[in-house]
Amino acid sequence: MSRLDEFLPEYDVRERHERRVPATPELAVAAALGIPVAPDALVRRLFRVRGLPGGGSIQSALRGIGLAPLVEEPTCIVMGAAGRPWSPRSRGLTAFDQAGAGQVRIVFDITAEPAGDGQSILATETRVAAMDARSRRAFRAYWAAVGPFSSLIRRRWLAAAERALR
Repeated sequence: MSRLDEFLPEYDVRERHERRVPATPELAVAAALGIPVAPDALVRRLFRVRGLPGGGSIQSALRGIGLAPLVEEPTCIVMGAAGRPWSPRSRGLTAFDQAGAGQVRIVFDITAEPAGDGQSILATETRVAAMDARSRRAFRAYWAAVGPFSSLIRRRWLAAAERALR
């Protein structure tokens, strides 16, 4: 069972990626949280286009945009928030438990599990649940445009974490 189930067992959108890395689960999660949020030129450009900060570690950047820690363990970090990410007029993200009408709840994790031979499966998952039909429609339209890029960024994060561990 995923720790995300504690916060968002039902969701409208789910994105999960994983990669085998040469480290214990504790080292894998620490490496993933510590790599640059924009580990290469493509990710930096994507962040710029979206107006997101491209500096700092993944952990500091996610906190900087309003994702707050919900679980912090050596092999699992879960962060969450609520808001209207599709709206350029949005005032940013708010606390996960403060989600209201017209918003979505977002949870994001980075986890690692042992895979044998000193390796781990490093994974990241994002779930989003709309608070009502209007926000569900708005988020799905937004996700149709940004989802493929979000997926690309997460895969590049995992690859960067693997490189950092080699």
